Amino acid sequence: MNASDPSVTDVIGALINRGRAAQRLFEQGATQERYDLAATAVGWALLDPTRNKELSEMAVANTGLGNVADKITKNHRKTLGLLRDVKGKKTCGVLAQDTKIGLTEIARPIGVIAAIVPSTNPVATPVNNTINALKCGNAIILAPSPKGVRVCEKLVGYIHAELRKLDLPVDLVQLLPAPAAKDKTQALMEMADLLVVTGSQDNVRRAYSSGTPCIGVGAGNATVIVDETADLAAAADKIAASKSFDNATSCSSENALVVVDAIYDAFVAELTRAGGRMLSAPDQNTLKSTLFQGGHLNRQIIARDVTQVIDVTGVHVDAPTTARFLILPAEGIGADHPESGEKLSLVISLYRAADYEGAVATAERILQHQGAGHSIGLHSTDADRPVTLGLKLPVCRVIVNQAHTFATGGSFENGLPFSLSMGCGSWGGNSIDENLNYTHFMNTTKVVRPIPANEPGLPDIFQTYWDAVGA
Repeated sequence: MNASDPSVTDVIGALINRGRAAQRLFEQGATQERYDLAATAVGWALLDPTRNKELSEMAVANTGLGNVADKITKNHRKTLGLLRDVKGKKTCGVLAQDTKIGLTEIARPIGVIAAIVPSTNPVATPVNNTINALKCGNAIILAPSPKGVRVCEKLVGYIHAELRKLDLPVDLVQLLPAPAAKDKTQALMEMADLLVVTGSQDNVRRAYSSGTPCIGVGAGNATVIVDETADLAAAADKIAASKSFDNATSCSSENALVVVDAIYDAFVAELTRAGGRMLSAPDQNTLKSTLFQGGHLNRQIIARDVTQVIDVTGVHVDAPTTARFLILPAEGIGADHPESGEKLSLVISLYRAADYEGAVATAERILQHQGAGHSIGLHSTDADRPVTLGLKLPVCRVIVNQAHTFATGGSFENGLPFSLSMGCGSWGGNSIDENLNYTHFMNTTKVVRPIPANEPGLPDIFQTYWDAVGA
């Protein structure tokens, strides 16, 4: 069966038609208040503490990924932060007028959004995408991963209950009918007005080739430099908290540390205090052979508790009851060294560099292998190094002295917008280089009025050039 089969296209076509009808009703005579209330209703469908707990438990039980306590925290912070970001933002009617240049900008919905939901975040990601979609007057259809179907069904049921309180059509938010299948997702990709894709790079590539406008995000492989000026204890605590959060399900979870030689031993001691456990040479080989099998990550280790990682791999660690993640010393980078890529597990690779310049070179090689465009972390008290990193490395974000997982997707302690989808720009093969946010969920119409002519003479444009090279 494929996307051209009538049985598939008819089902998805009916879904799209219901979404279009609901979106037209939603947009007809719309006010900013209507869009705002709809977006807030979606947020409350999850932020009600009882529902958040239930959905978090379902997510872990059904997918086997992450842990309940951190899912609750992630769902709460990401959704609350997004609602803070969109509060008071204008997405309906006239956005701006500039009489000097004769332009008026008007917000317009896109239509029916299709959002591909990753198994790593089967609750927070669909809620965030739905808030953004309804905030801008759209309908949305969610396509969950096979293991995320049941929890998404429960979530959409709660969203519908909140929309009914506002007398809004529930078909504004729909779910691809179970069972999840690639042919259904493909048909949805081809029929929707915009695709928002988070998750596997296979899905991102399929979305970009579907013929539908697409916002896809790149692969994560967050690399973090710790230099000789860093506060080592603070850096270790932040890395430990970030790496262990939700069992490393986030694309922003640290995958590689690059530490300068001058503070290497002292920093390893701090990592050990914070819950990291360095592996011996034999256990390093055992872990690598167990974690990477046939070119794929071992599903028994991905996003599992550290106790399960230890049990499955059979490695020995000191003080296992207080372990939070495993440290894998590394040197090689590239396809022959899978430890240099994204691991989606409580395993972090540790590289040693002779000096800061060497650390930057190593980080660049890691990112060019995997994760280009996403982000680099830096623990340092040198005021100039963050900007020089931003000028040199192929990344859209330089995260300075922060827990990478909590900072990259927006935080109450930094200025990035809250998001679970980080654009990686041209380096990552993406159409956006910023955190996915509500501005990506609307069109703008420009009303263009005549103004007095503003035509320069040739000297106004070329005089500096003529002065430099001669007329």
